[in-house]
Amino acid sequence: MSTIRVSDDVKERLRDLKRDDESFNDLLDRLSRSEKDVEAIAESLSDINNGDLGERMDDAHDELSESLEEREHE
Repeated sequence: MSTIRVSDDVKERLRDLKRDDESFNDLLDRLSRSEKDVEAIAESLSDINNGDLGERMDDAHDELSESLEEREHE
């Protein structure tokens, strides 16, 4: 186990974030995991920024349109 130093202001902000049933260690563990989750989400969103989502939506739209046209002609 290690000791870390934080200012009183930081400790108060952490205390405000801490759930009633968790220790400061649990809080820091949760926060550090949340940040990694956010990073993973941000990486997956890079596909959207590269236009990949738009292409997939266009493809899905085309497939749906074709399917509807086929049903109209049945």
